[in-house]
Amino acid sequence: MVGRRTVLAAALGLAAGCARARPEPAAPEAAEPSPPPSPSASVTAPATSAPPSREAVLARYAGQRPTRWGTDLPGVVAEVPDGALALTFDACGGSGGNGYDAALIDTLRRHRVPATLFLNARWIDANPGPFGELAADPLFELGNHGTAHRPLSVTGRSAYGITGTADAAAAYQEVADNAAKLAGLLGTPPRWFRSGTAHYDEVAVRIVDELGERVAGFAVNADAGATFTADQVARTVAAAPPGSVVISHFNHPDAGTGPGYAQALPRLLDAGRRFVRLSD
Repeated sequence: MVGRRTVLAAALGLAAGCARARPEPAAPEAAEPSPPPSPSASVTAPATSAPPSREAVLARYAGQRPTRWGTDLPGVVAEVPDGALALTFDACGGSGGNGYDAALIDTLRRHRVPATLFLNARWIDANPGPFGELAADPLFELGNHGTAHRPLSVTGRSAYGITGTADAAAAYQEVADNAAKLAGLLGTPPRWFRSGTAHYDEVAVRIVDELGERVAGFAVNADAGATFTADQVARTVAAAPPGSVVISHFNHPDAGTGPGYAQALPRLLDAGRRFVRLSD
């Protein structure tokens, strides 16, 4: 999948993120490209248990220096089995946008298309009504999109002009604080995490795993940070290869994302394409 995602990113000229502007070029990789995640292990979330304490995690990862950085690392899930498509939508919150694309959500409901929705803590606080409706709808799985919508790093690396978490302690808090918020509201902890910009280093990925969540990546970037037109979204979603995790956004109701999915989904369903939530 590494090659395919690289080709997609180059062709689109845009990468994942929640800013509406075209993102800056990603920082160079610190080491050789990572191998693709194993599809056979891509959709089994870890058993729910009490997360380790902050002190235990910091002691375990103190002094560890990452060698990789990007969206495609071991442990970052970008594929699902059996040729399904896993649609995922981010709500970034704060400066990334606190809007709610109700029309897009209505399109998914009308066609009975399940999806995994990644919610930032600030978006949750700004949208208590929509959050409650989404939480009550079994069509959707709610995931953790971080507390402050930062790239997940233990060295402060940045992506698209957004500064990453400064160290292991900050990475832990970025994941754990919003996980606690979601667990308190939902009654169960989230099973999946996606960072702001979907960028990670390999030490940060291991910290997410320690906290009992899997890291969601993507194989297809369907709306380029909510900057694509409706036609661009429709074409990109329609061309998604079987088994892809697809990333889009539902916090920009004025973007082309909603109308694009409204065009694409009936065609895909007519063609017999199947959709799953990540935990399915």
